[in-house]
Amino acid sequence: MADDAETDEDEPVVELGEAAPVEGQPLARVAARLTWPHEVSRIDEQEGDSVIRTPSGPQPVSEVLDDVDETYLDSRQAFVTAVRDVVGTGPVETE
Repeated sequence: MADDAETDEDEPVVELGEAAPVEGQPLARVAARLTWPHEVSRIDEQEGDSVIRTPSGPQPVSEVLDDVDETYLDSRQAFVTAVRDVVGTGPVETE
């Protein structure tokens, strides 16, 4: 193991800078708070006010659920898939 005081001068130094804030919370966090199976209307009642991170910016769960075609989701994965079908996948916008 290398000594902490030693540094290899051949390795590049990467400065991270200040973190850009990301609005909303991860979809997985919202999904983890729910129990399964669940009706979409009950998910809206429980988590509709939560704001999730999406590739097009933060969106309330209730707005996303309005576009979900299913009325009943039998698993966490079914919920995540249904939401991702509506909002898409990709990098999340930052300020």
